Amino acid sequence: MTSDVPSMRATRTSDDARRLALVGALALAACSRGRPLTDAEAVARAESALAPFKAELARTLAGALARGPDDAIDACATRAPELARAASKDGVQLGRASDRRRNPGNTVPSWASSAVADLARAPRDGEHRVVPLPGGRAGYVETITVKAMCLTCHGEAVSAPIAARIAARYPDDAATGFREGDMRGVFWVELPPGR
Repeated sequence: MTSDVPSMRATRTSDDARRLALVGALALAACSRGRPLTDAEAVARAESALAPFKAELARTLAGALARGPDDAIDACATRAPELARAASKDGVQLGRASDRRRNPGNTVPSWASSAVADLARAPRDGEHRVVPLPGGRAGYVETITVKAMCLTCHGEAVSAPIAARIAARYPDDAATGFREGDMRGVFWVELPPGR
């Protein structure tokens, strides 16, 4: 009987060690994911990430439009996505999207669909929503409203030459017919978890 006791103790110790290792691994995995961001943290981090992108985008589009609508169409098509990619860093991804899009690449992320629908019900410039995402991450969406300069290419009365240029580049365009102040789409940001 005494020979069985050490064997049972060894088995118990081995089981305890496995349980402890499993608990440690789960705790480490939870820590490496990070903690969920509060809404205030998500808003602050998203606004900080968006500010330089929005400023550069506005400068780029205004400068292109000053050179003519053709340059503005090209800037929206090529420069805007480049600026979004350049601003996406340190685990933060951002971009522009619309359910009435011109560029097929500007699709609303699936996690943002209900927030975008909510914003569209009563759009105001800069209105935003925070969306909790898996793994402690957070999503942020903010309205983009139509400014006067946008009406050249997105308004209710787009000139025939501009409309033809847009149709040549974007045969499935759905981004005209807007008035100043309408919700054009959203800026979106995906944020990593807190530390």
